[in-house]
Amino acid sequence: MSDLYLNGRFFVDATRRAEALVVTDGRIAYVGEEPTARRIAGDAATITDLEGATVLPGFTDGHAHIVGTGEAASQVDLWGAADLAEIQGRIAEWVAANPGAPRVRVQGWNHGMLPGGAPDRGMLDAVVADRPVYAQCYDFHSIWLNTAALEEVGIDDDTVSPPGGTVHRDAEGHATGYVDETAMHRLVWPVIDAMETDEDRDRHLAAALRSYREAGITAATEMALGEDDLAAMVRAERAGDLTAHIAAHWRVQPTGDEEQNLAQVARAAELATQHRSEWLRIAGIKVMIDGTVDGCTAALGLPYADGSSAEPIWSLDELAPVVIAADAAGLQVAMHAIGDEAIRIAISAVERAIAANGPRERRHRIEHLEVVGPDEIARLAAIGITASMQPVHADPSIQDNWRAMLGHDDRVERGFPWPEMTDAGAPLVFGTDSPTAPYAPLPNMFIAATRRSALQPGLPANIPAYAVPLATAITHATRDAAWACRAEHEYGRLAAGLSADFIVLDRDIFAVEADELLNTRINRTVAGGKTVFPTSKER
Repeated sequence: MSDLYLNGRFFVDATRRAEALVVTDGRIAYVGEEPTARRIAGDAATITDLEGATVLPGFTDGHAHIVGTGEAASQVDLWGAADLAEIQGRIAEWVAANPGAPRVRVQGWNHGMLPGGAPDRGMLDAVVADRPVYAQCYDFHSIWLNTAALEEVGIDDDTVSPPGGTVHRDAEGHATGYVDETAMHRLVWPVIDAMETDEDRDRHLAAALRSYREAGITAATEMALGEDDLAAMVRAERAGDLTAHIAAHWRVQPTGDEEQNLAQVARAAELATQHRSEWLRIAGIKVMIDGTVDGCTAALGLPYADGSSAEPIWSLDELAPVVIAADAAGLQVAMHAIGDEAIRIAISAVERAIAANGPRERRHRIEHLEVVGPDEIARLAAIGITASMQPVHADPSIQDNWRAMLGHDDRVERGFPWPEMTDAGAPLVFGTDSPTAPYAPLPNMFIAATRRSALQPGLPANIPAYAVPLATAITHATRDAAWACRAEHEYGRLAAGLSADFIVLDRDIFAVEADELLNTRINRTVAGGKTVFPTSKER
């Protein structure tokens, strides 16, 4: 028996709308005119009258950290905090409400909130001294610890910083509690992860999926998968609880040893053969070539405003064997590269893979591309590298520190140049990188279409010439995001044969002012032909 959805405005592409859709066995059987839809659905079909509502394909978050998104929802939220006083106030409020919590987890601060942009453990000790505090920067490239947390993870004044990261110290050589990049990955995160149980991770994943259903996200590209999060996803899949398709990239860490690096690629290739279902699939690997502009750890061709420079986390000679091996194994390679020097390394690594492995269909990708020039754009477009970018990172409310770190030169007026990617012929996909930014797709589309702030809409637009039309933005966040992870024959569009993943909005977002995107609600989310929001308990 089929489900027949009538009297809707179904988004087929930027210029076409359909009026009816038929779902059979979880897939779209037809989208188009009502008379044809009725004939295909048959007399026994279950009919839903959408009363003229606008219907979009379910969103595919092109870059996300899924379990981390659910985990962040239970932590102290610092997004939008104005200054240190507000940071301390929010932490104190959470502690008062959770007196028995053995430690305090915080997320969402940025350097512009702090005096001099520099976190110090004393600022946290002043609020909480009797238990560890772990405050994750909004971009997840650095973390801020109080004294108790430093003691818990074993960082002291003599701790050696690993290559590609820093345990920051003050003028007297004392650890300040500020730890970034690979130092965070190797010294802090493993201790935090060891505190988490399987039940915790299952709960975090369930929370993320619940948020996705409510926000209209029916697929996501996971960008830093490890063993524990994969195990949680497998448990959810076996229980039938995955309500978003997941295409995942396995995190490959630089070890300084090529054999160990390649062993990680081999593990990803092994997992890719084991996990290839409709709802959970290993697509490739993820590498971090540099850090962030806000933390002055992005690798740039020219120095930061203060004259400093940052070395890449992976050199080209270290990275190329990893990319060549992944490419040979048929894995996609996703490369975090924010600065122009890191972007050049990423492009060169793919060029070496092409030279080594010969002609083949490839969909390698670079993530973020915040500081990128015309030459790099032309190079990546020439070899078909996908530009994976996040409109939420261009929100004007978080741009002050980003611009200050670069200085007032041409680079700040070229930040996040989305249309230049497609003008050059490169595929462009949109995502959020949650929990480094809010996961909700409609505010993300607002930023893409206006270059204005979803957090503070009254702020001036951030380089408005780089805005894209709303329908184009939605296409980058649905069809193109699915294509980028080789899922174009599974989801991402309202088309016959694809999974029936779609969302019903409470207004026609193409017929109202852009500001209404910030207030638009999802009335229904359908994934795999099933209504997953609202659930029967919520209706």
